[in-house]
Order: sequence, then structure tokens, then C-alpha cells
Amino acid sequence: MINLTGKSILTTIKTMLSTIEYSLPNDLEAIVNNETENWKLDDTIARIWAKDASVWTNDDEAKWLGWLDIVGEELGDLQKYRDLQTDLATAGFKDVLLMGMGGSSLCPEVLAMTFGKANFHILDSTVPAQVKAVEDKLDLLTTLFIVASKSGSTLEPNCFTQYFFEKVADAVGRENAGKQFIAITDPGSKMEQVANEDGFRHIFYGKPQIGGRFSALSAFGMTAAAAMGLEVESFLGKANEMVDACRVKDVSANPGASLGLILGICHKIGRDKLTIFTSPEIHDLGAWMEQLVAESTGKNGVSIIPVDREPIQETAKYGDDRIFAFLSLKGDTSFDDAYRELTSAGHPAVKIELGSIDNLGQEFFRWEFATAVAGSVMQINPFNQPDVEAAKIEARKITDEYEKTGSLPDEKAFFEADGVLLFTGDDHAKKLETLADAAGERSLRSVIDAHLAHVIDGDYFAILGYIEMNSETEPLLQTIREKVLARTGVATCLGFGPRFLHSTGQAYKGGANNGVFLQITSDDVFDLAVPAQKYTFGVVKSAQSRGDFQVLLDRGRRALRVHLGTDVKSGLKMLSDLV
Repeated sequence: MINLTGKSILTTIKTMLSTIEYSLPNDLEAIVNNETENWKLDDTIARIWAKDASVWTNDDEAKWLGWLDIVGEELGDLQKYRDLQTDLATAGFKDVLLMGMGGSSLCPEVLAMTFGKANFHILDSTVPAQVKAVEDKLDLLTTLFIVASKSGSTLEPNCFTQYFFEKVADAVGRENAGKQFIAITDPGSKMEQVANEDGFRHIFYGKPQIGGRFSALSAFGMTAAAAMGLEVESFLGKANEMVDACRVKDVSANPGASLGLILGICHKIGRDKLTIFTSPEIHDLGAWMEQLVAESTGKNGVSIIPVDREPIQETAKYGDDRIFAFLSLKGDTSFDDAYRELTSAGHPAVKIELGSIDNLGQEFFRWEFATAVAGSVMQINPFNQPDVEAAKIEARKITDEYEKTGSLPDEKAFFEADGVLLFTGDDHAKKLETLADAAGERSLRSVIDAHLAHVIDGDYFAILGYIEMNSETEPLLQTIREKVLARTGVATCLGFGPRFLHSTGQAYKGGANNGVFLQITSDDVFDLAVPAQKYTFGVVKSAQSRGDFQVLLDRGRRALRVHLGTDVKSGLKMLSDLV
């Protein structure tokens, strides 16, 4: 290690194509060195590769470590992807729509956005306007539909599949519709049964020993890669270089383990906000990292909160609860000044340089390995997601009620003005009303001010938008986020529902209680039926948002729900003005 200054230690680890550099304050560096030595003495890297569950909590971790070997297995089974590309080359499809949630959709999204595959679309929202917006981009007769679902029982991809299968069946006949569908699922799943019954064009199988968020380099990511025309063999070959590097028993020379130890130890000393900055060409990688880190580490009352797409602030404005990760392409020096200033000020930071976008597979594996290592340091099982199910249960209660009665359960706002409804739990409502009254009047502005007044140092603030994600709504929510950042100085997050339920939602509910939440919902201008179901997409979206919010309240989170009318754009502008 090279001591660059009296304040920090800088280390660089190189593989053939990637570089990781990190700078730590002296006190943190001493803790990392000590833990590194402990891992060497315990031969922990070898134990990870031997799939020893005692590296973590000695629960069921051993059965979720299939991702360690998947790159080699996929390299030995490339013919299925060659055959797929040969088939699609003559099939005449002009567009591809992948339908999935969380780990089943985020890696394909990163690949499509990074490699500029404009004809490869992702659907991971039950908001009726989002479903319709995606549909309007497609010619149903020349679109290939890929449904990705490990269990085959996940609500959203099942709804998407039912919806588009009926659309295609109406256009080409039910006996021909399956020729436009591919399933990616685990063996024996409900989706496999559906795919066989409906005559799907292909079925690709995931590995049951790999959880969704660790599945990027498995069939869930590589089938999508093949369908969009990427060279899967080359992609996996480059990824395999990182796999080999992460086998190195010397932790200080292991690019995944060293990163994981830093993340885990930073969490231990209160630096639990992983702030991610990426080059524009790989900007969507942060969304994939969000899910991996948040869902893996956010449980049992602890969490590393990933902060993606937050604008860079002046160094002096950052608290001592952050660790920074800069990911850039070779030759991009735009982060150099920020990295230098942050590390000079004593903040821990990691800088990763990719040789090219072809090296994304290396980062998928590096961060998977690092996240597993961080989970060990945090003494948790990084492969389960106990709190994701809680929101599903609450949502199911609401859809069951709808199927019985034909309407959603009644709900009562604690405040209403200008067509906007505010919801929260009774205790938090009383606190907000008291603060608003003390400010001189009870209004939308004073109640929202009162909610923001609950943000304290060490917190993070998360906006949860159950609205259509498009070129108008996303910048408006980003503006609100930036205003909160400027006002409070705490880390800020932004997620769209229901996709974040399969991502950061686990950490928000199961992690540390240091989050303040603003959920935004709206009325739908129109709704879409889900074939063979009594409920609609709008009902599913409402059930998911309500279920999500109820679990936040049940866990004692400081959460406020703002319900807008049908004019979402105007509602968001008004909310921005109020903030």
C-alpha cells in the first residue's frame, strides 16, 4: 500500500481490463487492514468458494451460491444462445419486449441502455399509463416477448404475459401466439407450465441456486443479451477474468473481497450510504447496483443504502455517513477532481475504471462478490429478502378484497387541499398537524414542511413514485429530490414503483430506521384490464402502493403519502413548489 498523504491510504488493484482504486482515512484503513488479516488467517476466500454457510449466519446461504460458478457453466453451454440468435435472425422480429421485475429485468435494462439497443424494451411497471406507453411503441405482429420470472408466480410478469399474450392471440390466433414468446424461468415453475401449454418459442432455464439479484450472468441476463445481438461468449469471457481475480486468497489483492470489506466496515462505523457516480455511457449500472446492495444488505435492522443519480455536491456539504463509488470508462477524467477533493477531506472512496462497456460483466461479478463479503462483515444473510414478502402480503389482501367486493378498501386522508390528499399513520399525522399548526396555519405547504422537519443528520430521504416513469415525470421528481437535498443535506433516493419493491424496498422496510419517505400516488386517466382476472392494472398498482406504504408504517417509518389527481405533471410541479 502507498501512503499518499497523512490522512489516507490509496490502493490500486488491477485485472487485465479493470482497475479499482480506493482511498481510506487512516483510522478506517487500520480497521480494514486488521479485518483483511483476519480473513487471511481464517482462509475465508477459500471458504466462500467452498460454499461454507458459516462465512455468514450458517443459515441457508450455501444453497444460494450458484452465482459463483455460473460464468463457467454458461461458457460451457453457449450453443443455446447461438441457436437463439440464429433463430431470431430469420424470424423477422423488429422489437423485443422483456417483461420482468427486479433482478429479472435490471440487468437486461442495463445492457440495452449501455449498448444502445433502442428496439429492446423493458416493462416492469403496473401503472396503466406505463403499460400503454410501452404497448404503443410496438408492432405486435413483429415483436418478440420475453417473460422473465424465476418462480413463475410473481404477480407483475404474470399480468404482463396475460395481457400481451391475449393481444397477440387476437392478432395472429391463439394457436400461433406462443411463437412470439420466450420464457426465462427456473425448472418446474408455474411459468414453465404456462410456456409449454401455450407453445412458447423457447424456454431458457435459470439455476434455482441463484437468487434474482445475483442472476445477471445467468440465463436471465444472457438470454436477453443474446436476443439483443450481443456476443455472449466474449461478454462472459471478459467477466470470467473477474471471476478468476475474485478467487485470489490474498484479500488485499482480491478486487471483489477488498471492496466488500470496505463496504462492510464502512457500515460498521456509520458510513452506511453508498453514493454512486457513473459515466454517462454506463449510467444505468447504478440502478442494478441499487437492487443488489439494498436488497442484500437491508435486513435485521441494518442496511447499506445505495444512493444513485444524486447530483455531486460540494465536498463540505457531505456528512460523515457516506462512502463514495465512482465508476467510469477508461479515459473519462470527469470524476477525478471530485474523487481527489472527497478523499483529501477524509471521505472513503472507491474509483473503478472499465476498459470499455464490454467489461460490464466484470462489474456484475465484482459487485456480487463484494456484496456477499459485505454481508459477512455485517453478520447477515445477504441472499434472502424477508421483508419483500411483507409488502406482497399486504397487496394481496387488497386485491383479494377487490375480487370479493369489486372495489378497493376505503381509506381516509388526514388532510386534503387543492385536490391533493395526504395519508400517514395516526401518530405521525398528529405530529405533522401539531407542527403545521405551530407554523401558523394547516396547509399543504406547512404539513409537507413538518414532514421534512423530521429529517435529521444521518437519515436518508427517499421519494417513492407510483406514477408513470417518463421524460416529464422523472425530471420533476429529480427536481423535488434536489430541493430536499439542498434543504436537508442528507442522502436522497428516488425510485419508481412497483419496480423498487423488488429492489430498494427491502432495505427501506427491513434495514435501519433512518429513512424518511415521501410516497407519491395518483389517479389513473384510464385503466387496463388484466385478462382472466377481476382486477385491473390500476387496481394492482393501487394495491401495491398501499401495501408498500402500510408496511412502512407498520415498521415505524416516518412516511407521508401524497395522492395527486389525474394531472400528474401539474401535481408534481405544485409539489416541487411546496418543497
